[in-house]
Amino acid sequence: MATQILICDDSAMARKQMARSLPPEWEVEVNYAANGQEGVTAIREGKGEIVFLDLNMPVMDGYQVLTQVQQQDLPAMIIVVSGDIQAKAHERVKALGAIDFIQKPVNLDAIRTLLINYGILMPEETPVVEQTEQLAKADDDSPFVKVDLRDACQEVANVAMGQAADLLAKLLDVFVKLPIPNVNVLETSELTMALKSVEHESKASALCQGFIAAGVAGEALLMFYDGSFEEMAELMGLDNPRDPDTEIEVLMDTGNVLVGAFLRGVFEQLHMSYSQSHPVVLGRHCNVSELINARINKWQRTLAMEINYQIESYNIRCDLLLLFTEDSIPTLNTKLSYLLD
Repeated sequence: MATQILICDDSAMARKQMARSLPPEWEVEVNYAANGQEGVTAIREGKGEIVFLDLNMPVMDGYQVLTQVQQQDLPAMIIVVSGDIQAKAHERVKALGAIDFIQKPVNLDAIRTLLINYGILMPEETPVVEQTEQLAKADDDSPFVKVDLRDACQEVANVAMGQAADLLAKLLDVFVKLPIPNVNVLETSELTMALKSVEHESKASALCQGFIAAGVAGEALLMFYDGSFEEMAELMGLDNPRDPDTEIEVLMDTGNVLVGAFLRGVFEQLHMSYSQSHPVVLGRHCNVSELINARINKWQRTLAMEINYQIESYNIRCDLLLLFTEDSIPTLNTKLSYLLD
């Protein structure tokens, strides 16, 4: 009898990658959920004996799903599959009952090894051709695995975001709260209206850093909110946290970590080499819209990735904004299409 598998992730690309990474010798029936609430419902309906669960999702996130399953004693073995690779994230999901953690992007060998280690899959099992054909058909027909390029770009941003957060968390011994990335292709005149960061209406300081690859170019903006400088300086062990020079040091050091790791994460997934310019302070103690508008007047259209980073238990918040030029979009479409095949 086929095992009921549930893949719970808000990204259609991630659901597709996960389904295609299941061992072909494993006799399963695959079910899908696009958020945690749908996932809990599917588990209650018996569609999730084994669950592959993302953490960052709308409506109900992965932590909330784990809490519901634990509190209601629902019959599910949960494996977290996430781009949030912080050690504290691993600890928290294990405490909430997850049996293990797989880092995105997933691959067949890692999943097979994990399943064998837990006795879910026997190493001597032979391939089940019917199951493989069923998965291929589900990839083509199910509304839960139809992937568009914006969704693919958001998943790439999600993985890169987790890598950058993990580096910052290790350096400062903190837990970085991660959002769902905000990804849009916009006219530059619409950009400030679409950004979540503008909603905060606080003043910020910012640095910008250009990047270029074959057929791709753009700029990364890191916006660090004024109320965050003092606590961040203390976490970094810097003297005179209110000194203007210390603010610049905080801005530059944070930018080196977040911008560098995020760009590396994006371009590694796209299998592209790239280079980046030296960071430049764009402005200090300005409105967010002023900082953004200072860099985008030369473009008509952009693909924008926005990540809002917050450090748990501290009043520290900064936004990372990647702006790709309009000329970059065809190349990005081509590269992302390869990830979907």
